[in-house]
Amino acid sequence: MRFASYGDGGGRRVAVLGEGDRLHPLPGVTSLTDLLARTGGLPGLLAAGRAALDGAPDPGPAEVRLLPPLQPPSVRDFVAFEEHVEGVRRSVSGETGVPGQWYAAPTFYFTNPHAIHGPYDDIPMPPGSAVLDFELEVGAVIGRQGRDLSPAQARDHIVGYTVFNDWSARDLQSAEMTVGLGPCKGKDTATSLGPYLVTADELEPHRDGEGFLRLALTAEVNGQVVGRDLLSNMSWTFEELTAYAARGTRVVPGDVLGSGTCGNGGCLAELWGRRGEQTPPPLKPGDTVTLTVEGIGSLTNTVVPGADPVPLPAGRPGRRERP
Repeated sequence: MRFASYGDGGGRRVAVLGEGDRLHPLPGVTSLTDLLARTGGLPGLLAAGRAALDGAPDPGPAEVRLLPPLQPPSVRDFVAFEEHVEGVRRSVSGETGVPGQWYAAPTFYFTNPHAIHGPYDDIPMPPGSAVLDFELEVGAVIGRQGRDLSPAQARDHIVGYTVFNDWSARDLQSAEMTVGLGPCKGKDTATSLGPYLVTADELEPHRDGEGFLRLALTAEVNGQVVGRDLLSNMSWTFEELTAYAARGTRVVPGDVLGSGTCGNGGCLAELWGRRGEQTPPPLKPGDTVTLTVEGIGSLTNTVVPGADPVPLPAGRPGRRERP
């Protein structure tokens, strides 16, 4: 099943996509995140969707304003594609290869759950940035609370998947990462999710013998294809990412776990690293990015001017007075 959230007279509705691409709203449901918490995982969500299909449909997705399918309580973004690490590392530092520590565990960072954008939303330039980039990813959505999970257990905690664009201000990111902490403002302005939450059962036919989802990924800028890859080129499965995320803590309904950026043009920075120049150029206002994932859908956003940065003073050196 495919679940969507959309605007309705200033409010929010949640619906399941039915025959003829018509949206069947779930009565009284305004938050898919809350619904996941109540239904307790995939079986409950599918039951709620089947019940909604018996009701009268609303117009289709083309006739409403689609919103992010859910508002996640947290977003962990992994870096699970080896090829992406190679290309971006060369772009940022000039170094080649992949650090040995990368293979030890699936690294992630927490990004901003308050900066979630939906399909077709405009994306503002981050304040102070002139080097904006997209990142083509898939997000796994958690449907049940869990802690200290094995990968086998984690499969029952993933309720579905959505397309994930991790917008990145490369100039801000490069500067702040020299401090040894981050990324922070380089990733803080926008993350796009959508157009749907596709339930995990729909994608099972694409699972290969090692547990990876073999889905085609495509990135376009202004209608020109700049990247293609397969989701199955991840170095860890989503179940393994979920198990690591839940180690020593918990995952909860609505949490989103990003796959990390795919290779072969999954972002501009990887291409810059391989080509030794910023070709294609950084994104600017007016550019439109479309990310497509087989079996899930397409996420399209246009870059618009952003706010000017509010001035702040530089750090004050030498402040070491003792009580």
